[in-house]
Amino acid sequence: MSYDYDNVFAKILRGEIPCKKVDENDHALAFHDIEPQTPTHVLVIPKGAYVSSDDFSAKASDAEIAGFFRLLGKVARDLGCVEPGYRILANHGRDAHQEVPHFHMHIFAGKDLGRMIKPAE
Repeated sequence: MSYDYDNVFAKILRGEIPCKKVDENDHALAFHDIEPQTPTHVLVIPKGAYVSSDDFSAKASDAEIAGFFRLLGKVARDLGCVEPGYRILANHGRDAHQEVPHFHMHIFAGKDLGRMIKPAE
């Protein structure tokens, strides 16, 4: 799948759509989700054009990967999520319901998040 430069996160990165920024570094941007599913719901996105976690892990430079995960950890610490805990989630593809074709991770916190997924039926 090729990268869509008109996706909402690309527009946020170009400043065409505003976001409620939490933090950023040279390689990543963190901002509040516009439809939060938990009291704390932040998205962390790389500034590069990567469609998915697979695309990011295969093509991003070591500096981009380190910058992305360092920002993710910093945001979780700064928001006070480390204790009592938080969940990070990256959806990949149709079956996982990836809605925006730009790699991103969700930070969920602020309540008991329950089991990771529903048991198979």
